Amino acid sequence: MKISENWLREWVNPAIGSDELVAQITLAGLEVDEVLSVASAFSGVVVGEITAAEQHPNADKLRVCQVSDGVETFQVVCGAPNARAGIKIPFAKIGAVLGEDFKIKKAKLRQVESFGMLCSASELGLSDDHDGIMELPLSAPVGEDFRAFLDLDDCIIDVDLTPNRSDCLSLAGLAREVGVLNKVDLTPVQIVPAVTTLEDVFPVRVEAPKACPRYLGRVIRGVNVAVETPLWMVEKLRRSGIRSIDPIVDITNYVMLELGQPMHAFDLSNLSNSVVVRMATQGEQITLLDGQDVTLREDTMVIADESKALAIAGVMGGEGSGVTTETQDIFLESAFFAPIALAGKARSYGLHTDASHRYERGVDATLQEKAMERATALVLDIAGGNAGPITHTVDEGSLPEAMIVTLRRKKLDQYLAVSIDQSLVTDILTRLGLEMVEVTDQEWVTKAPSHRFDIAIEADLIEEVARIYGYDNLPSSMPTAAVNFTPLSESKAQIQALRSILVSQGYQEAVTYSFIDPVLSKQFLPAIEPVPLANPISVDMGVMRPSLVPGLVKAYLHNQNRQQSRVRLFETGRRFIGSVEALSELDQQQQISGLIAGSRYPEGWYHGSEKVDFYDLKAHVEALFALNDGDRPSYERSQCEFLHPGRSADLFVGGKFVGLMGELHPQLAKSLGANQPIYVFDIALDAVLDAQLPQYQSVSRFPEVRRDLALLVDRDVPVSQLEKVIADAAGDAFKAVLVFDIYQGQGIDESKKSVALGLTWQHPSHTLSDEEVNNSVEKTVTALADQLGAVVRG
Repeated sequence: MKISENWLREWVNPAIGSDELVAQITLAGLEVDEVLSVASAFSGVVVGEITAAEQHPNADKLRVCQVSDGVETFQVVCGAPNARAGIKIPFAKIGAVLGEDFKIKKAKLRQVESFGMLCSASELGLSDDHDGIMELPLSAPVGEDFRAFLDLDDCIIDVDLTPNRSDCLSLAGLAREVGVLNKVDLTPVQIVPAVTTLEDVFPVRVEAPKACPRYLGRVIRGVNVAVETPLWMVEKLRRSGIRSIDPIVDITNYVMLELGQPMHAFDLSNLSNSVVVRMATQGEQITLLDGQDVTLREDTMVIADESKALAIAGVMGGEGSGVTTETQDIFLESAFFAPIALAGKARSYGLHTDASHRYERGVDATLQEKAMERATALVLDIAGGNAGPITHTVDEGSLPEAMIVTLRRKKLDQYLAVSIDQSLVTDILTRLGLEMVEVTDQEWVTKAPSHRFDIAIEADLIEEVARIYGYDNLPSSMPTAAVNFTPLSESKAQIQALRSILVSQGYQEAVTYSFIDPVLSKQFLPAIEPVPLANPISVDMGVMRPSLVPGLVKAYLHNQNRQQSRVRLFETGRRFIGSVEALSELDQQQQISGLIAGSRYPEGWYHGSEKVDFYDLKAHVEALFALNDGDRPSYERSQCEFLHPGRSADLFVGGKFVGLMGELHPQLAKSLGANQPIYVFDIALDAVLDAQLPQYQSVSRFPEVRRDLALLVDRDVPVSQLEKVIADAAGDAFKAVLVFDIYQGQGIDESKKSVALGLTWQHPSHTLSDEEVNNSVEKTVTALADQLGAVVRG
């Protein structure tokens, strides 16, 4: 909200400068966005009067004017279309300075001398209007300094209010705050009930009393809309960011700025029978004052007559019933609308007005009659006319009730860490407008004023006391607390270590949304019904992700489309599997997922350009499991729908499924637009973080013994099964098995493969004899033959 500092000081004038005032308002929680000058810098400009104006002898668009400054007359050549005799204007005399360095000098325009300049509003920094010279009221004193005449040594304070402080969306509210902060009494405008000279009333019927508990109306006849709005009012409106329109509209805007009560005036001749405050009918049409045609919904409150809607209540009036230059009689309204009834309505129609901004945040429910009397007095004074009595339509049961809030001394001292004198606390609360119901040494029982919607609980009063007392006056102290450091478990790795391993492999951490496109979810996991969102951000974020892989693939495609062919990404986060019907049982397991694609190494002259494959991915996965000497995973052929059936694997630890890895299915990759193979892994985070506690084991000083075996087995027998059988049958001294060759092709059956294994034994207490090793080899071969049908190659 923008407000003139000089206008503010008419209500409350503390003995502080502008900078201190601005800082004080900000520290009180009403942040000042900026402070602007009301006009550009200029000097030497006075109020002048054009006494004569003639056509320039050598130019069609110039006029030669005789301009008086009250002492002498000057010849000025002017090109403004409205330059004419009898008007008063801003006159920049020779030597005047406009802006920073534009100095007015004697000039000659088309062989005619000019001794000064007649100024437009834009040249003085008052507005953007540059169509002609600025015309002043005929009452303006000729020769008076123009800055002093318009009180231009002023600034505009732009206050950015939080939604809870609607009470400060007016001059009165801001003045009340400044008065409390400086312990200065207000000198508000005196409002005296208007003398009614008419008995005329216009019937009002409120059909939505919950949404409109109070509606006041008044008939004023014989107004003259053709008169000019006083310059003092035009200037105050301009400095508040509101353009002058006509005296009636200007008065309603002025009262809204001054007191905080939005008002509206209808042309009485365009109203039919009575005013009706009701909810709109579905599909009802209205043309607003801005010319916009709007189709109303049934949840929208309107001001109507017996035949049509006249205005969207609390938002904007209609074109057909607004005040025009032909208007003679008006119906002035002042209403209280419940904030909840108007919340979001203006925005839903693509509108935002000063009235809706205030009504949505809350207007004082007792302010309407005061605003009506103030507006009536201004109308009668400026536009003339005769006023009728005010009609009141009130539903007392629907009006907001005053909140009784208790502030305890113990809580106040505890929260502020300082004991403020009781009389000072009482003074602060009283100046804020709270009624002291009961005051004791231990507590203050207060009644919140009608303009403070935000005061409802004890914490609100504590905040108010702290705000007015001054945050800078509160003691600064460091909090003291016993900090107990939780020891890190040796049986759990830290996720930072996993990140470091992947980053060392060239990965970058990604953070994708937990919401994905339902279509994408079905492409990856058609058998899983994803959990839908009740209010998604957008259509392509409609369900919770059942896996982290779709988000990473989407991130890869984003990079691919920007010419990034070598991509390595990983992410940790939750995946969600379950149903809306059983949200309490929703499986929200933490996962670690990764993706690689493109070349194995960064581009360079010192290595080839071969692409990554399944075994690059497998190496990265095994590096994660090797972090804590945990159980190594075993692998089985994966049946996952989104992975290549021959280049993928399910991971098991201790016989429990923990994740999967492999190449993205070529058909899926092609449908998504991928131009190269993509390899992904998706593993339960707990399985990777599980660690074994290190245990001491002495190093044997006796030699190792190795035996090599070449086995013929069926092609579909995985090597992991060979390793398991060997580990179980090779005896206590068995140390390790190494696969050093796999062969399929000429010389062996097509259904078989040859696997060459290196088996190592080492005893901790003696050197193994050939007989012991041979016995172990024999048992191993027998077990392999019995369990897997393996045969030693001759």
